[in-house]
Amino acid sequence: MKGVDVLATAFRNAFRSRLRTSLTVLAIFIGAFTLSLTNGLGTGINQYIDDTVASVGVDDVMTVTKASEEEPTEGPAEYDPNQIATDGAPGATATALTDDDIDTIADIDGVESVEPSKSVLVDYVRHDDGTRYQLSVAELVPGMRMELVAGEQVDLDATDPELVLPESYVEPLDLGSAADAVGQTVALAVTDATGEQVTTEATVVGVAEPGVITMGGAVPNDVLAEELYDLQTTGAPEAETTRYAEASVSFDTTGGAAQTEALQDRLADAGFTGSTLEDQLGTITAVIDGIVLVLNGFAVIALVAAGIGIVNTLFMAVQERTREVGLMKAMGLSSGRVFSLFSIEAVVIGLVGSALGVLGAVGAGQLVNSVSGDLLADLPGLTLIAFDPVSIATVVLGVMAIALLAGTLPALRAARQDPISSLRYE
Repeated sequence: MKGVDVLATAFRNAFRSRLRTSLTVLAIFIGAFTLSLTNGLGTGINQYIDDTVASVGVDDVMTVTKASEEEPTEGPAEYDPNQIATDGAPGATATALTDDDIDTIADIDGVESVEPSKSVLVDYVRHDDGTRYQLSVAELVPGMRMELVAGEQVDLDATDPELVLPESYVEPLDLGSAADAVGQTVALAVTDATGEQVTTEATVVGVAEPGVITMGGAVPNDVLAEELYDLQTTGAPEAETTRYAEASVSFDTTGGAAQTEALQDRLADAGFTGSTLEDQLGTITAVIDGIVLVLNGFAVIALVAAGIGIVNTLFMAVQERTREVGLMKAMGLSSGRVFSLFSIEAVVIGLVGSALGVLGAVGAGQLVNSVSGDLLADLPGLTLIAFDPVSIATVVLGVMAIALLAGTLPALRAARQDPISSLRYE
């Protein structure tokens, strides 16, 4: 019997007992479906995170804070004049950076430039004499880029105040369309240290789509950010105007991850903590990968059960076809060919089950994506469940490998049968 004949015979024999084989295929389907769907979930979310990092475009900037020497304690911490509020959880604080700290960071080998982060609290934004709306501003890191509906990115070197406004503010501020909003002037108000509310004006140069960056609100250029900070700190003691929660450090990335880690080590030796945007989002990725790993564990359990089903199916097939195996061996079919025949049957069962499972997962993923589109409208660009061709191929090949291993024992039993004894089998 030629190899092609063995293959064709195995395909026919795989579904001789349709009910038994179909139940085994169903078990494989469940495992492959679950494995593909959970992998798709992890791929979709991780792709969104990777795209966010890439769109921000600040892989050469890290956030630096002062390392705290205090051990975390339960309950409220005692007052420390060197602590400053952060943008984290309510009540979260960090050791404040001073101008001396900024100078120290600037002198560290590998640091190209350092800019302290100046927190600005805007009271409201207004166009002409219209309604006033609350607005927050996000700090613009050099190299950061936003997805724009209209206009252009803010110019860091511009001498006039500019800002990119979130798309959700265009209609309430009566700016017309997104394109009409570009070039118009809005007023921003802050409260200074004396309690007086003061305003300044800025030109809208762009309108941004909702996203991770613009969730923080409008994005000003350096001139506007500095002007708002100066207005806000008017009348404040000098000690209060030279305290910063964090600083942005620019560095050379040509040396890769090793160079970045070396810079972080030097910062740590100097008493500071440096983290890139990828580091910060990496925590989220690690949590997602952990959840996907747990879910994949359930899929693997289902596949193990399916493997046991394959063993049972083929053992029954070997027993039912004992005389047939003896006849084939009596006619000159080698033990190796017999082994191949039953092994290929196992692989066929695994292929059918895994293929159906993957196709079912792709269909379910598309359905989930269509339903989740409205629920996750605030995260544009997020495909909740995305399928990577390599991942899909890995699932199919992996299940086929499990099926091949599961079919080894029944195939060996068939291959070792004595033809004379097999022909006498009733």
